[in-house]
Amino acid sequence: MVQKEDIERCAAIIAECRKEMALKIVGQKEMVDGLLTALIAGGHILLEGVPGLAKTLAVKSLAEITGLDFKRIQFTPDLLPADLTGTMIWNQAASSFSVRRGPIFANVILADEINRAPAKVQSALLEAMEEKQVTIGETSYPLPDPFFVLATENPIEHEGTYSLPEAELDRFIMKLLIVYPQPVEELDIVKNSPPLSGSSNKGTSLSPVLTEEKLSLLRKTADEIHIDEQISKYIVSIVTATRPASTRTHLTASAESLKTASDGIYRYVTFGASVRASIAMYRLSRIFAMFEGRSFVTPEDVKNAALPVLRHRIVLSYEAEAEGLNSDTVIARILKNVPVP
Repeated sequence: MVQKEDIERCAAIIAECRKEMALKIVGQKEMVDGLLTALIAGGHILLEGVPGLAKTLAVKSLAEITGLDFKRIQFTPDLLPADLTGTMIWNQAASSFSVRRGPIFANVILADEINRAPAKVQSALLEAMEEKQVTIGETSYPLPDPFFVLATENPIEHEGTYSLPEAELDRFIMKLLIVYPQPVEELDIVKNSPPLSGSSNKGTSLSPVLTEEKLSLLRKTADEIHIDEQISKYIVSIVTATRPASTRTHLTASAESLKTASDGIYRYVTFGASVRASIAMYRLSRIFAMFEGRSFVTPEDVKNAALPVLRHRIVLSYEAEAEGLNSDTVIARILKNVPVP
């Protein structure tokens, strides 16, 4: 059972992280909390938003407050797997090959515009994300611990891009949609923009407030957050309800109600979420409860976890696209139809 003192200490750590990130990031609370949540959960995160919304700055700031090694990789169509993982080079003096490790050997990796990379590069990244290792030549090399990939996508420009395969998307614990700041926040950003003299706030460094010890405490406390059996069943019911009847051997009560619902939700979904989605919602709902200073999970925590966990894991049908529906709309309808415990 989680102790009240641990919950309070974790709340103070999270508040300190938010305060430090706010020195460089104006607003964008959902993005900041999402980055912290994914780091605590030990999963990778996909950020989608138009250019200029501080995605790169937020990732750099996260690396700064953790004191972890950070590398940024700009994905382009001509990128090769060796540019990511490293390669074998010939050492003439020693008359032998040696390994030159690539930029992926870091704790925090920013995969900028990941959908611009060809399939071979995406495959190399997939091994790194799932196995926490890369293969160079005939040898596999472990990656640093912790290893955290934050990938960005531009939702506007699709020319010269490669859609991420479902197997790779499933490795991201959550997907965040980064929106424009509020006018008041944007005004603050404009007023604090770099002056014409050329000096800027790039030299401002953040303090490493999230140490390894504090991160360990956050993870340990999240593991001890109580989650009732009915809440666990609610999580599984939501994920199960994303799967069309054609892909199932039987229907639960919630799925049956969706099948016969007036809005006919199943006609909008081609493929549903995998078991990884259930695990992710189970983890994130505990972390969300901890963020709120509670020692137990509520249905609202589960609902808050549903959108970022499921939006990149369900494949919509042509009918959904024809009617202008997106993943978030379909998930909202599913949540409306699945009974709340």
